Amino acid sequence: MLSFFDFEKNIADLEGQLEELRHLSDIGDIKIADEVSKLQSRIDKALGSTYSKLTAWQKVQVARHPKRPHCVDFIGALVEDFVPLAGDRNFSEDAAIVGGIGRFRGGSVVVIGQEKGRDTETRIKHSFGMPKPEGYRKAVRLVGLADKFNLPVLTFVDTPGAYPGIGAEERGQSEAIARSIEKFLSVGQPVVSVVIGEGGSGGAIALATANEVMMMEHSIYSVISPEGCASILWRSSDHAERAAEALKLTAQDLLKFGVIDRIIPEPLGAAHRSPEKAIEAVGAAIAESLRQLVGMEPKQLIKERQEKFLRMGDEALLD
Repeated sequence: MLSFFDFEKNIADLEGQLEELRHLSDIGDIKIADEVSKLQSRIDKALGSTYSKLTAWQKVQVARHPKRPHCVDFIGALVEDFVPLAGDRNFSEDAAIVGGIGRFRGGSVVVIGQEKGRDTETRIKHSFGMPKPEGYRKAVRLVGLADKFNLPVLTFVDTPGAYPGIGAEERGQSEAIARSIEKFLSVGQPVVSVVIGEGGSGGAIALATANEVMMMEHSIYSVISPEGCASILWRSSDHAERAAEALKLTAQDLLKFGVIDRIIPEPLGAAHRSPEKAIEAVGAAIAESLRQLVGMEPKQLIKERQEKFLRMGDEALLD
């Protein structure tokens, strides 16, 4: 059962009418194909109109939709013969970061992503997608394997931020994130990153320091969550909507600022309505990026990646 947002009230009403018509056709010999078609056209038009003008806060809500495809969904659909690799060889395994080796469209790749989980049990298992230091150290280990065996790296970013617990800080959370960024900057293989839901703070950029950084159309990417920002600036998370606007966290804003390289269009009504189509679009975008990057010399890949992120800082200073 699909849940609706507050801003989708008119769409929910139309969907309810459509469901009633279909129910009537099931219990009686009623020919309503034309009515169903007309109503579906109205729904599609309403979806197109609504999702073409979402506010920043509405985008945040869409990016967090529970039915939106997760990292494991992308891996399951796009990566064949996936072999998960666990542990950081230092402390423990962190299920918030899923990683391993597999084949993407015939070519071997290393895949790393953040997984939030879907129900209470899996959300607790995956720490709601908030990695601990051992998660980022596992990512560093996997990128090292990619460099050793000349494999492209694919990352799927979906995290509200790094895990904020005392234990994580005691084990060097900030150092682990910094080491991950350093490793991604220095790997001599193509790195393609896709923000599929939330890209929160350093917890996200630790996996998104890539040659090609893409965002799904209704995903978000920011230095802090809107709620966290509101709590700091206005002493209350009640101002999250205002913070979302100020953060400029939408894919459209970030493409304009040059923080990302590409926006991947989502199906009508966003990815949670047609997960298969959304995953297919992401796969096509990744394949196109890899075609441009595979074959480049390691030194060139490293240089272009490093210059890209240094340029962002220069442009920010000029602004």
